[in-house]
Formats: sequence, structure tokens, C-alpha cells
Amino acid sequence: MSLVLLLFVLSKGFKGSRVRDVRVRGFGTGGVDTWQTTPSVGWSRIVPKFHAAIVKFDIAYPYGKKHEEYTKLSAAGRGSPELLVAEVGVKDYGDMENMDLAERFGVTKEDFPKVKFFVNGKDKPFDFDGEFNAEELKKFIRRHSEVYIGLEGCLETFDRIVDRFMTTENQSDKKGLLRKAEDEWDKLKSPSDQQIAETYVKIMRKVLEKGGEFISLEKTRVEGLMIGRITKEKKEEMQGRLNVLKSFTHDEL
Repeated sequence: MSLVLLLFVLSKGFKGSRVRDVRVRGFGTGGVDTWQTTPSVGWSRIVPKFHAAIVKFDIAYPYGKKHEEYTKLSAAGRGSPELLVAEVGVKDYGDMENMDLAERFGVTKEDFPKVKFFVNGKDKPFDFDGEFNAEELKKFIRRHSEVYIGLEGCLETFDRIVDRFMTTENQSDKKGLLRKAEDEWDKLKSPSDQQIAETYVKIMRKVLEKGGEFISLEKTRVEGLMIGRITKEKKEEMQGRLNVLKSFTHDEL
């Protein structure tokens, strides 16, 4: 069931409430859908239904670069049924719409946009304080939950293998995981996915040969290349390689 459909099923019974509405915007393909629910009923009936819910508290009608980056996050996360990407629009004028909900979670208008991440239905969220862009938000989600949203140019199957590959100290286990990655590479049909898989496998081979320090050295090398005068296509290729390298570094996620 899609994210948009699930949200509609959960919230459709609360439209037109006699209590002030909370506008929870669920981002779907091609735009933003808004469901109006009451603070006491809607929030508790929607947000805890997901394993993880990332919520942006913002002005009632947001715009600008940060909002665009948040929309990119929603597009990247639409394939994960465990994740809700939502927004609460807050007014500090007129009927003060949703101001009580913002206050409940310690958000003031000076904080806008403020992102909070709710995991396993808990009412105490993680606060996002990083650079406000889609890639940092993805890393934030992965750091605090089991929800997978890969960085651009990454593949979930290989990220999962790499997680185990980099956390085990047993060389025999590492070699077994490399073989598993090679087998998964052989199964791929898409040329672009095959190319990405090749990058993972080559990096894994280098780690076995040179040790974990290869990752930081290679990251530095790639970042240096990206500073130079290269074509847009080459820069995108290098960014993809850099994102794969980040999958090998747990403190990057």
C-alpha cells in the first residue's frame, strides 16, 4: 500500500473536525496532499502508525531552498512504506493554527524550518541539526532508524552487505560477504545498477587488500578530483562514487 493511500485511510475519518485542524501534509508523487486532523486525535492516529516519521515544522505556506530539499527527501522516501515524510504548517497569527502542536514539541517560529524524527511511535523525537539538504536528511534517518533511504547512486542490497562487511573484523567473513556482493552483482539486469554494483565490489576488494584506511584515502582523492575542472557528467559520476564510499563509513550515516 502506498504512503499516500495509507495516510488517507488513517485520516479520512477526521476531516471537518470541530477542533482546530492540524494540517499534516503527506508528500506524494507529483505534489503535496493535505489531510486535516485534530491535534489530539489526528497526530496520535497518523504518526505512530509508521515505524519512523520525519516531520518538518514550518510556516503555513513554505517555500525556498530548504523546502525544495525536503521535497527531494519525500521523493526519495516514497518507496519505503515504513516511513512517513510529513509537514506541519504553523501560523503565529489569526487562529494560531498548529501553534499548540509546535509548542508541545518545543518548536518556536525562530526555529522554522525545524525537523523532528519520531521512531517506533515514541513521543520523544530526534532533532535534526545538520546542513539542511536531502542527502543529510537521508543520513539522519539511517543513523537513527532501520529505515533505508539510500544516498543517490547507492543500492540497498549492497549497502546492507557493506554494513556487515565493515563491522566484522573476521577476514573470512569479509571474504564471504565480498562473494555475496559479487553474486548479487551477477543478478542485476540494469546497466546502470551493474555499474554501481561494480563500484561496491571494487571498493570491497581494495578494503580487503589495503584495510579500512583505504576508504578515507579514496574519499579524499575523489573530493579532490571534484574540485578540479571536470565536466558535469564526470562530476556526477564522482559524486556517485563518493556516495558509495560513504556507505562504507558508519559515522557518515
